[in-house]
Amino acid sequence: MLKDIENLLILQDRDRKIRALKAELKVAPTERKGLEDLLTGATAKTEAEKQKGREIEVERKKLENDARAKRDQIAKYNQQKLQTRKNEEYQALTNEANRCEAEIQGIEDRELGLMEQAEQQKAAVGDAERGLAEAKALHARQSQHLDEKIQALQVQLTDLEAQRSGSAAGIDEDLLDTYNRLFASKHDSAIVAVEHEVCGGCHMKLTPSTVAKTKAAKTVTHCDHCGRMLYYGDV
Repeated sequence: MLKDIENLLILQDRDRKIRALKAELKVAPTERKGLEDLLTGATAKTEAEKQKGREIEVERKKLENDARAKRDQIAKYNQQKLQTRKNEEYQALTNEANRCEAEIQGIEDRELGLMEQAEQQKAAVGDAERGLAEAKALHARQSQHLDEKIQALQVQLTDLEAQRSGSAAGIDEDLLDTYNRLFASKHDSAIVAVEHEVCGGCHMKLTPSTVAKTKAAKTVTHCDHCGRMLYYGDV
């Protein structure tokens, strides 16, 4: 194999690994956002359940106050009944007191319903809080794992980039420039093998002269169709 091709294959291997590492690092913010979204969702759910519980309690207190006001009104009617001597007024006050009693009964029925809802909501809040605690624990574990992963990837990337610089230093500048352009445009495959007279990149059949030049390994040969650099891979 031509020495230039050997050097470029080493460079290509390192460039592929560098690109893969960068792709992993690029995904890391999305992974972190997923973790944050999980925690945010659990927090929002817990707060929503608590808010619903607070609203039920506010409504229950309102009904309690309404019932108290109705009882105060009944006491007032009863006091007025003691002060009147007219049957019509007495009966009207009695009717009003009875109406208040009926309204109190309706209010108390609604209070009982709200108390049941409050118990159910208390259980829902408990479930949400347990879910939040689990989400926090998961967030902490996975965030640490992600931090460690990113750190490891960055160490590998730094090491590979140093190796890459060393590998590129010994390659002719024009050849390196050609390689760089091919690597960028040909999906990480600037240099491919010729197998059974076919380019390993575009999978097109090569001319006999191109196959012969590649096999001779005296100069850098390019694919007749896609322009990739070639090396002979048939056994």
